[in-house]
Amino acid sequence: MTTSAVALCALAGAAATLPAAAHAADADRSVHGGRYSAEIRRTEYGIPHVLAHDYAGLGYGYGYAFAQDDICELADQVATVRGERARWFGPASPDDPTGTDNLDSDAYHQALNESGTVQHLLDRPAPLGPTAELRQVVDGYVAGYNRYLRETGVDRLPDKQCAGKPWVTPITAQDMWNLEYEVNGLMGSAGLAGLIGGATAPGASTPDGPTAPDRSAGRADALARLTDTEHGSNGWAIGRDASRGHDGLLLANPHLDWTGSSRFYQLQLTIPGVLDVSGASLYGTPLVEIGHTQSLAWTHTTAYGEHAEVYRLDLVPGDPTRYLVDGRAEAMGQRQVRVAVRGADGSTGTVTRTVYTSRYGPVLGPGWTTAHAYTVRDANAENLRSMNEWLALDRAQDLDQLRAADTAYQGIPWTHVIATDATGTTYFADASRVPVLTADQRVRCAVPRAGDLPPALDGSTTACDWGSDPDALVPGEHGPAEQPKLTRTDYVANSNNGPYLTNPAAPLTGLAPGYDAGTVLDPRPQLGLRMIAQRLDGTDGQGAPGFDLPTLQATMGNDRNQVAELGRDDVVALCRTTPGVTATDGSTVDLHAACDALAGWDARYATDSRGAALWQAFFWNLMRSGPRTWWKVAYDPAQPLTTPRGFDPADPRVGRALADAVEQLTAAKLPVDVPLGATQQWDGVPLPGCDGHLGCFNVVRAGADSGRAGAAGTSTAANAADGSSFVMATELTARGPQTRTLLTYGESVNPDSPHYTDQTALFSRGQWVTERYTEAEIRSAPQLQVTVLR
Repeated sequence: MTTSAVALCALAGAAATLPAAAHAADADRSVHGGRYSAEIRRTEYGIPHVLAHDYAGLGYGYGYAFAQDDICELADQVATVRGERARWFGPASPDDPTGTDNLDSDAYHQALNESGTVQHLLDRPAPLGPTAELRQVVDGYVAGYNRYLRETGVDRLPDKQCAGKPWVTPITAQDMWNLEYEVNGLMGSAGLAGLIGGATAPGASTPDGPTAPDRSAGRADALARLTDTEHGSNGWAIGRDASRGHDGLLLANPHLDWTGSSRFYQLQLTIPGVLDVSGASLYGTPLVEIGHTQSLAWTHTTAYGEHAEVYRLDLVPGDPTRYLVDGRAEAMGQRQVRVAVRGADGSTGTVTRTVYTSRYGPVLGPGWTTAHAYTVRDANAENLRSMNEWLALDRAQDLDQLRAADTAYQGIPWTHVIATDATGTTYFADASRVPVLTADQRVRCAVPRAGDLPPALDGSTTACDWGSDPDALVPGEHGPAEQPKLTRTDYVANSNNGPYLTNPAAPLTGLAPGYDAGTVLDPRPQLGLRMIAQRLDGTDGQGAPGFDLPTLQATMGNDRNQVAELGRDDVVALCRTTPGVTATDGSTVDLHAACDALAGWDARYATDSRGAALWQAFFWNLMRSGPRTWWKVAYDPAQPLTTPRGFDPADPRVGRALADAVEQLTAAKLPVDVPLGATQQWDGVPLPGCDGHLGCFNVVRAGADSGRAGAAGTSTAANAADGSSFVMATELTARGPQTRTLLTYGESVNPDSPHYTDQTALFSRGQWVTERYTEAEIRSAPQLQVTVLR
């Protein structure tokens, strides 16, 4: 094998990249050489396998490895949670699609930090506070990250996106806990940071100093995050009755942003005899959150039940900072924060902001009048427990231990859990934090909806307060007994649909209010369940019925499209009989070429598919055209996986949508049969897939220029992409887990790193990485590099 042997320093405490042959001799010595010690073994595509002999060393190795690949992104995240974005980047963040300006973000985070909320949670004993082992992991991670920064130096960082920047500084354990709290609150307060930090009481004077431009449109998008299903995941657990080997298989396919803080980092973490887990975690979190151990595999999909509630406050006449509850006036909490702001000339000024709170939680800017204000109560407001649960999962070996972890910590913030173990049993649960409100309360307490605000409850009476479950760790939340759950030996599946059709053979009904009780599926979950059914009856062209690892991979990578399979022929028939159609602008469009492109298309979204880009433009136009009465066959509860379907040729919007699509491609100087990969790329690499709302199971949203400006920090809309990120297919066999993975954007945000697009090229070609899990597999990697941290 070839190895790298670059000694950074011969003194104790130095990091060295050593030949793999030195591994055995140095493993034990490295453990006893100092407070923190670990080994980082990198295999193909730069995937790190961190070996340590205690929890502190495990975090140490992870923090060092992550800093090597992605220090710019974590430094950017730390600037956010410290409330320092405006100081370093100016008051506005014009590229942030959520409408969160730097000034607003800083006001929110500084107020949160000064409130001591996170420290209060840290001061609690486990399970409400972090366990001793978790604290050791976090402390080690901080030490490892800081060591890399110290050894390398800010000016010599290999990533030009942050090299030499003053905002790249050593981090603290408090920064890491703040990052974790931020992740837990993404479907609640943290997702609304700009609306909280930018809230101004009616009649209040505008603060002196630099101000950010109006971002009302973006703020409406931020409000939509509370109920939006745009981002999510696919997750399947296949059991012994549906697998050829009668064991358990898992497909993990999260869909999140490819730029910024929502990226995944892939690695293996090992403490011999204690913990051995492989998978991926969100940037800034020091444990595996989606992955597998020796005999358990699990994944998560975003749950779109209620994780936060908006309450409307009835204000005291003449005082918009006081509100009434049960007829008695209460004053809003007011915390003034001073935000450092970088001016256009590079000088630093200060802006004073006031952040307001109510008994329910922070007050929002939108909708605040002299009569009413709106405030958000977040079910994750007291959740710093999530990492306790993930550490327990990283050690778990079966479903009983997984369930025990959830009962003990109740920390999963806003996702479902889909899992299987080596017995071939599968499990689904909405394990997220959901408030306790009765069906009667949701009706009786509802107030008229205002503008872009989500539905709100009446905050003027304690009769609309949250209740509690007897098995809940935190009052106001549902405990594990009320969670929607399903255990099966064939399969469970979720694609961000509600629990109802986790398995169509056993619909989940009678859910507690607040959980997603929807019964009508979007095209993506419909396609997922159809593909499982076709694999189980052998009608998908992949041979004998039942799943094994190759068929699971092939099913994930087939790039099928639900809407096209059930409606493309109708559109072709329409344009064959009516080749000239009037577009929205009044011009007549010749559809002959478009018809030929769609007729010759295989209804798939591979990079070389011709007709896919045209169909994508057509269907978007149709969905924007108003009420969706253009379906030929309406939704039928008796056919939940194949209705609605088809297109009504008598509806003029169908032909007009296709004519407009032709004009759009022509205006972009693209032929109607342009290959899909020419229209969506990551740093020039063609990408398969499409938006899930358009019917793709393999979700990808990207433009022709995505990824060309790097992936760290806030990126422009033209540079952004999202969708399939960490993909894992694993089979828990008698000889151990057999796993194939794909990190679609690679391990590094650095455009100059060899691991920026190396796995993107695999994704483009439909290829996977064979995981190295055992010590023998790791040591036999052809280009193994071992870094010993003493």
